[in-house]
Amino acid sequence: MTPRELVPVRYRPAGPEATTLLLEHLSALRAAGAVPLVGDDRWSTRQWDGIDELCAASPAPAETGWATLTSGSSGFPRIVLRSASSWSASFERFAELVGMHDGDALALPAPPAASISLFSLAHALEGGPHPLLPSGHATSAGDFADATLFHGTPQALARLLDEEAPPRLRAALVGGSRLDPALRERAADRGIQVVSYYGAAELSVVAVDTGSGYLPFPGVDVDVRDGLLWVRSLYVANGYLSHPAGHAGPGPLRTVDGWHTVGDRAELVGDRLVFGGRADGAILTASATVVPEDVESALRLVPGVGDAVVLGIPAPGIGKLVAAVIEPATGTAWPDAAGLRRAAGELLSPAHRPRRWFTTTLPRTASGKPARAEIARRLAAGEVAALGR
Repeated sequence: MTPRELVPVRYRPAGPEATTLLLEHLSALRAAGAVPLVGDDRWSTRQWDGIDELCAASPAPAETGWATLTSGSSGFPRIVLRSASSWSASFERFAELVGMHDGDALALPAPPAASISLFSLAHALEGGPHPLLPSGHATSAGDFADATLFHGTPQALARLLDEEAPPRLRAALVGGSRLDPALRERAADRGIQVVSYYGAAELSVVAVDTGSGYLPFPGVDVDVRDGLLWVRSLYVANGYLSHPAGHAGPGPLRTVDGWHTVGDRAELVGDRLVFGGRADGAILTASATVVPEDVESALRLVPGVGDAVVLGIPAPGIGKLVAAVIEPATGTAWPDAAGLRRAAGELLSPAHRPRRWFTTTLPRTASGKPARAEIARRLAAGEVAALGR
């Protein structure tokens, strides 16, 4: 079978006309047998050159329908390849979760370079809700005034509620990071149903939570082996584009006898899944293993904390110290270390309490999640303000 050309698409947000043109371009590329790879016009020349090099060096296998980007450990992009059916097989079931119907308009705060939005654009090409993308790089409530549905991260939903929820918005699909129960309640108070889901660029959707815990998404089999989540479904990606030397190496996706994992920690409690974050992101400190996501969830409960990223700082003799990088909530003063230490003492066991505190406006990925690799780099380079010890 003939390999397919991988075509970079440089999308620039410019209102509804840009969204229509993007959909037409994606449809035309796929009809011609090519695989679109949507990028972000804010990327540097170096990033675009890297994408162009990757696409030119390795055509996509014949069964490829879509390609998305995920960060590589080296900082270079990794390209995830999947069949068209690996997404389209889930469209009807996704629609049932929030009662999608003709005439719906779907708010997509993340740019189309992010798989969370590209998934919904692919759905739109097959009869799904009309997509609403931001008119610029910073979203505003006006961009989504006509939205009846939402698909994005918890952070993006919180920002939308902070401004003014669209009057017709009735349901939100939320993924990308953990959903704070308080955010679900805020949305419910405005008559908005929230469906949270767990997934990954390589696995697509794995589990959904309508308010009573995560259950496997229809069509997904799950298994927990030695604390790691394994998945079997029609929605899993085919793998990664082969990369030339100097680019991101093999990704986290592993496949054994038809089962797949990206190394996420999980446990089954009854028929519910409880997620513990990526196994290789755990911090070993003295005799304890600290999962950053657990600490981050606790710190987000502290008044004045908008978001938090927890990392390990090398420390001779004990492995690593737990460090927290705090982003203040909108409209609040920069937090102080003493207050954060007191709050952490009430919320966390001793081993999980951060020993170093920093504060900054967090850099984010295209989908709105904190860019951990960049935060770690800035921390190591001394570019993040310390709050004291």
